[in-house]
Amino acid sequence: MGLPSTSTNNVKVYTVTGSSLSRKLPDWLARRKRRELQKDVEWTSRVELLQDFEFPEASLKIKTTADGNFCMATGVYKPQMRVFEFSDLSMKFDRHTDSENVDFQILSDDWTKSVHLQTNRAVEFHNEGQMHYRVRIPRFGRSLAYHSPSCDVLVGGAGNEVFRVNIDQGRFMTPMATQARGVNVVRINPAHQLFGFGLENGGVEFWDPRVRTCIGSLAPHANDGAETSALAFRQDGLGAAVGTSAGHVLLYDLRQARPWQIKDQRFGLPVRVLDWLEPVRGVHVEAPEARVLSADARSIKLWGATTGKPFAAIEPAAAVNDVCVVPDSGLLLVAGEAAEMQSYFVPQLGPAPRWASFLENLTEEMESTAQQHSVYDDYKFVTRRELDSLGLAHLVGSNVLKPYMHGFFVDLRLYERAKAIANPFAYEEYRLRRVQEKLAEARESRIRATTKLPKVNRALAQRLLKLQKNAEPTVAVAVAVAAAAAGGDEDEEEKRLGGRQRKKAKAAAETASAVLGDDRFKAMFANPDFEVDEEEPEFKQLHTTSTRRQQKEMLARSRTNNADAADSSDDEVDIRRMAVSAAAGAAHDDDASDDDANSDDDFYR
Repeated sequence: MGLPSTSTNNVKVYTVTGSSLSRKLPDWLARRKRRELQKDVEWTSRVELLQDFEFPEASLKIKTTADGNFCMATGVYKPQMRVFEFSDLSMKFDRHTDSENVDFQILSDDWTKSVHLQTNRAVEFHNEGQMHYRVRIPRFGRSLAYHSPSCDVLVGGAGNEVFRVNIDQGRFMTPMATQARGVNVVRINPAHQLFGFGLENGGVEFWDPRVRTCIGSLAPHANDGAETSALAFRQDGLGAAVGTSAGHVLLYDLRQARPWQIKDQRFGLPVRVLDWLEPVRGVHVEAPEARVLSADARSIKLWGATTGKPFAAIEPAAAVNDVCVVPDSGLLLVAGEAAEMQSYFVPQLGPAPRWASFLENLTEEMESTAQQHSVYDDYKFVTRRELDSLGLAHLVGSNVLKPYMHGFFVDLRLYERAKAIANPFAYEEYRLRRVQEKLAEARESRIRATTKLPKVNRALAQRLLKLQKNAEPTVAVAVAVAAAAAGGDEDEEEKRLGGRQRKKAKAAAETASAVLGDDRFKAMFANPDFEVDEEEPEFKQLHTTSTRRQQKEMLARSRTNNADAADSSDDEVDIRRMAVSAAAGAAHDDDASDDDANSDDDFYR
C-alpha cells in the first residue's frame, strides 16, 4: 500500500486515488484485470478513499454539501448523478438523467434538494426520491447559481439575458439583460449577495439583487478577444478572481477597477475553476496569506493571493473538468476525462478531513515510487491487414478478438503462436541476421595498423608493404604445408626448405624496402606522370602473374564469405582441413608474390 507523491517548492502532493487510469479501458479488459488483481496483495491492500468513486466514462462536476457529510457528482456515459456519503466511505446512490449535465447547485444543507442545468435547455429539480420537476429555458445554458434570500435560480447562457426561475412562486421572473451577447459564468457574493456575471466579451457586470440593475462593471483587461470563463468571490466580500479563456487569472478589489494581481496558467487554455482558500485556523499549517486555486484542463495551481508566489502544482493524467476542495482540509476532489475521479491530499494546505483521518498516517512512511504495470502488456493490437497475413481473419466477430478503434486486441500468446505458424522460418532468418551483425561488429572491433598510402601507384605501394610484412610468416606457412604433404617432421622440412624460402622472402623484402625507402623512387609515388594503369592490355600481358593473383584473391574472398555463413549453422567444421587449405592458399600467394615482385623489378628496370 502506498501513495504516489510529487513535490513542488518543497510542498508534497499525494495522489490518493485516480493515478492508475488516465483513460477509459474497454469493459472486457477492465473486468478481466479486476479478476486477476484480486490475487494481487499490493492491489488488495491499496488505498481506496471512496468506494466506487468513478463514472463509466468521465465525470463533469463535483461539489460537497454544506454540512460536509456528502459529495455529489455528475458524469457520463450514460448521463447520471451520484451521491457519496463520507461517513460510510461509499456511494449512497446513483440516478440517471435524460441528458448530460452542464452545472448544478445543491439547494439544501444535505443532498436531498438540488437543481441541475442540462444540455437540452432543461432545468431539473431533484429531491431525495426522484426528479421532481423540469422546466425549459429559451436558450442553451452555460452556468447556474442559486440566490437563497429570494429563492431565485439564475441561469446564464447563449443570449444576453440571465433567466430567473423563482422556486417559491414556481414561475419565471423578469430576466436581467446584460451588455454582451452571452453570459458564461454566474456567481453570487457570499457576503452581501451581489450578483456577478462573466460575459462573453471578457468583461464582468455586477448587479444589485434588490433593485435588479447593474451597479458596476469591469472592462476586459486586454484587447485580445478573450472571454471570461471563470469567476469567484472571496468570503470577505471585497475580493474577486476573474479567469479568462486565454489562461490568465486577475484578482480585483471591488473598490478598484484595475487588477492588483495577474497570474498566467502558462498553457493558453481557458480557466475552468477558481476558488479562494482561506487559511485554516487552529491547525499546525502555516498560511501567512490566502491562496487562490486556479485550474484549466491541464493543471491545477495554488498560489499566494497577495504575493502571487507559487505554492503547489498538480498535473493530472486526464483533462480536468472541475475541482472541489473539501472545506477546512487539504483534500482536493477532481472531476475529469477519466473513469475514476481523482483525489489529492496536500498536508501543507490543511489537515485531512475528519472522515479520512487515516490519510495523516499515509504520508512520508507510506510514500511509493514504484512503477505501475500497464494493463495492455498481455494483449497485442493488430489491424485487419495483419489479421489476414496471420490467418486469423476468420476469428472476427468471436470473443477471441476484441474490436478497438481501427483494429482488434488479441491475446499476446495467440499472436505469437499464429506468427510462428504463418512464418516458420522467421527465427532462422532472425538468427542468421544476428550472426551476420555480430561478425560485422567483430570485424570492426579489430585493431588494424593504419598505413598511409600514396595517391599515385597506390596498388604497387600496397603490394610492396605486404612483401615487407609477410616475410617470416611466408616461410613458416611453406614449411607447414610441406610437412603436412610429406607426413614428416617440421624440423626436417625446416632444414630442407627453410633456408631457400627465407632467402626468397628476405630478397623480396629488401627489394620492397629499397623501392619504398630510396629517394630516387619518390617521384614514382608522387608524380601523376608515373601512374601505372593496371587495366591496360600491355600491363596485363607483361604481368600475367598479377592478373592470376587478383583472380585468386577474389576466389579467396568468396570462400571466406561462404565460410562465415557456414559458421552460423550448427555443423561441425574440420579445423585441420581449414588450416591446411589456408596454408596452401598462403603458399600460392607467396609464389605469386615472388613472381609479382620479379615482374615489378623487370618493369621498373
